[in-house]
Amino acid sequence: MQRRLTYTVGKDNADASPRDWFVATALATRDRLVPSWLASTKRNYREDRRRVYYLSLEFLIGRLLIDTLTNLGLTEAMRDALAELGVDLDMLRALEPDAALGNGGLGRLAACFMDSMATLEIAAMGYGIRYDHGLFRQTLKDGWQHEYPEDWLSFGNSWQFPRPEITYDVGFFGHIESSRLADGMLAHVWRPGETIVAVAYDTPVVGWRGKHVNTLRLWSARAPDALRLDAFNQGDHVGAQSEQARAEAISKVLYPSDSTPAGQELRLRQEYFFASASLQDLIRRHMRQTGDIRRLADKVAIQLNDTHPAIGVAELMRLLVDVHGVGWKEAWRITQATFSYTNHTLLPEALETWPVQLMERLLPRHMQIIYLINAMHLDLLREKGASDAATLSSVSLIDERNGRHVRMGHLAFLGSHKVNGVSALHSALVKETVFKDFHRLYPDRIVNKTNGVTFRRWLLEANPPLSRLLADTIGAGVFDEPERLIELEKFADDVEFQNRFAAAKRENKARLATTVFERVGVRVDPAALFDAQIKRIHEYKRQLLNVLEAVAFYQDIIAQPAREFAPRVKIFAGKAAASYHQAKLIIKLANDVAKVVNADPATRGLLKIVFLPNYNVSLAETIIPAADLSEQISTAGMEASGTGNMKFALNGALTIGTLDGANVEIRERVGDDNIFIFGLTAREVEECRAKGIDARETIAASPRLAEALRAIAGGVFSPDDPHRYAQLVDTLTYYDHFLVAKDFDAYWEAQRRVDARWRDQKAWRRSSILNTARVAWFSSDRTIREYAQEIWNVAV
Repeated sequence: MQRRLTYTVGKDNADASPRDWFVATALATRDRLVPSWLASTKRNYREDRRRVYYLSLEFLIGRLLIDTLTNLGLTEAMRDALAELGVDLDMLRALEPDAALGNGGLGRLAACFMDSMATLEIAAMGYGIRYDHGLFRQTLKDGWQHEYPEDWLSFGNSWQFPRPEITYDVGFFGHIESSRLADGMLAHVWRPGETIVAVAYDTPVVGWRGKHVNTLRLWSARAPDALRLDAFNQGDHVGAQSEQARAEAISKVLYPSDSTPAGQELRLRQEYFFASASLQDLIRRHMRQTGDIRRLADKVAIQLNDTHPAIGVAELMRLLVDVHGVGWKEAWRITQATFSYTNHTLLPEALETWPVQLMERLLPRHMQIIYLINAMHLDLLREKGASDAATLSSVSLIDERNGRHVRMGHLAFLGSHKVNGVSALHSALVKETVFKDFHRLYPDRIVNKTNGVTFRRWLLEANPPLSRLLADTIGAGVFDEPERLIELEKFADDVEFQNRFAAAKRENKARLATTVFERVGVRVDPAALFDAQIKRIHEYKRQLLNVLEAVAFYQDIIAQPAREFAPRVKIFAGKAAASYHQAKLIIKLANDVAKVVNADPATRGLLKIVFLPNYNVSLAETIIPAADLSEQISTAGMEASGTGNMKFALNGALTIGTLDGANVEIRERVGDDNIFIFGLTAREVEECRAKGIDARETIAASPRLAEALRAIAGGVFSPDDPHRYAQLVDTLTYYDHFLVAKDFDAYWEAQRRVDARWRDQKAWRRSSILNTARVAWFSSDRTIREYAQEIWNVAV
C-alpha cells in the first residue's frame, strides 16, 4: 500500500489526500487478488471447463473496496495497517463512488449472481457496457426530481484493467451481398455502412474466501478513427470529432430515453453493440480452447438477463452461418442449446419490441435472419397441426398490430432451451400470460429459479453489528453455510438474545438517523419504527399507496390528540425514469407531504417522512440494516420477484406486503405470524380489472381514503399550487389500474397490526429474529446452484 501510494499515485504520506489513500488502498487490495484471478483463468483452460456467460445491460456492483476485502478475508488486517499510517478505512470506504452500471433489482441481481458464481468456482464471465455516466444522479429541488450525469469515472476506476488489445468491430446499417457457393448454397455477406469498435475493460470478481476469481468484462464504444485529420486541418475542429462522439454515445448513459426515434435507435445500438462484442469474444475464446465451432453448445452456456441482449440470438446465427460456415439447421440447434433466457416482467411495455423499419435499416442482415427464424418456426408449427391463425399470430416473432414490430421476448424464448421466471408465482404467471401460447406448444421450456441475494454483502458488509452477534451466537461458519441461520430459531424467545439483537438494530438505526440528517436535514428518533420503501419509483410498486396511508395516519394523529400512537419514520428512496411524469409527480407528493407533516408540531414527533435522494447500493447498505418494516406492496401479479424483500428479511425487518413475487415464498418460510400480508391476490386483481377500474364506489365506501384524497386534491400539501395533484387524484378515482384504492383499507388495517406488534417489543423482536433465521434459502448461492445444475449443465 505504501509502495502503491509512492510509485503509482506519486505522493508521499505528508502530501497524500484521502482520495490518494483510497486509490493506493484499492490498488494494493487489487494486487492481492490478481494471483488468484490468473490461477482461476489458467485452471479454466487447463481443465477444459464448460463456461457460463452472463449477458446483462446492468451490473449494479456498488462499491468494491470493502466487498473485495471481505471476500479476501483482509478487512481487519487492512484496517489495522491503515490505522498505523493514521488513515481510517471507513473514511476511505465513503470516498469510493458507486459504479453507475445499473438501475435497480435487475442490475443488483446480476452483481449478486457474479459473486455467487465466483464463490461456487464456476468458470463464468459477465458481459455488459462500461457506461461513462450510467443512469443518472438524482437530486431533489423543492421536492422535484432532477437528473444529472453520474460522474463515477471522473477520478478513474482503480478496479478495472483496460484491455486495449481486445477489440471487436460492430457493424450497423449497410447492405447484404448474396452469392452462390460451389455446392449451390446461397451465401450472404453483410457490408456494414458504419463500424464501431468495442474495447474491453475487465474487473475481477472475487468469490468468498478468495478461492476463485471471475471476470466482469465491460465494453466501451470508440470510432475506428478518433479524429478526421483532414477535416480538422481544414478548420472543422468540431466536425472532425463527430464520428467519435456518435460512437461514444453508445456507452455514454444507461437507458437513454426512447421517446424519440433517435432515442430508440440509440437503445437498439447499445443492445446490439454489447451483444455482438460479447459473442465475438466468447467465440474467440471457445475456438482457442477447442478449435471446433460445432462444439459451442457443449462448452458454453449463455444466460440472457432480460430481453436487452435478445438480439444476440440473431447475432449468433449470423456468426455461425455467415462467418463460420455452419449450416442453418445445425446453427439453430447450437443456438438453442447455448442460450437460456431469464424473464423479469409481466408488464407488456417492458417486453421490448422494435419497429421492423428500424431493424431493417440498422441491422439489415439480422432482420433477414429473424424473418427466416420466424418462417421456419411457423412452418414447423403448421406441420404439427397448429393451424389456428390466432395462435400463430400470438407466437410470431413479428407483431403485425399497430405497425410491425419485432418481439424481442419471443425471439429470446424461441432461441433458448430454457426460459425461467424469478419466483414461483412469477413463473406460474409467465406460463399463463405473456408466454401462454408458447408454453402450450413447448411445455417443458419454462422453469422457475427464485432469485437470491449475496448474504455476505448484506450481512458482513452492510450490517457489522448483526454479523458480530451471529458469529458470537452460532459461529462464523454461518457465512460459509447460510443454512445454519436456522440455528437462531432456538434463541427467538431468549430475552437476553432479543436484547442483543435489538441493540444491533438500534446501532444501525442511529447510523441511518445521522445519514438522514446529513442528507435532508430532518432529525428522526431511532426509537421510532423505521418503515422503509426503497425501490424504483413506478405506479405498480405503489409508493402512492404508502403516501396515502401516511396522509391518513397524519390526519388521525391530528384528529385524535389523546390517542396513543406508535411513533413511525417513513423512509422513501428511489429514482423515477426521466420521462415518467406520473412517477416524478409521486416523488413530489411524497416530499410535499413530508414538508407539511415534519413541520407540524401537532404530530408531536409521532410521524416523520423522509425521501432520500440518489438511491444506490451504498445507500441501501445503510437503510436495509436499520429498517424495522419492509414495504413490498406492489399490485399482486406485477412484481416478478423482488430482492430487496429478501435483504430486509435477512436483516430482521418484518415485511408488509401483497402476495406478489417472492413475498409468497418469504411468507412460506418465515411463517404467517411473522409477516403482514394484505390485499388482493394476483387472480383477484385480474377479476377486478375485468369488472372495471373506476374507483368511485370504493373511495366512497372508505371515509379515511376519501378524506386523504380530498386533502391532496384540495392543496393541503401544495398551497403554492392547489391544483398540482388534481390529475393524480382523478386518475386514481376513474382509472385505478394499479388498484391502489381497492387495497387501501386492507393496507391500513395491516399497518395497524404492525403498530400493535411494535408496541409488544418482545413479540416484535421474536418475529424479527425468526425472519433472519428462516430466510437462508434466499441466498444467491442456492439460486446459482439451481441454474448450474438445471439450466447450464455445469458441475458445482
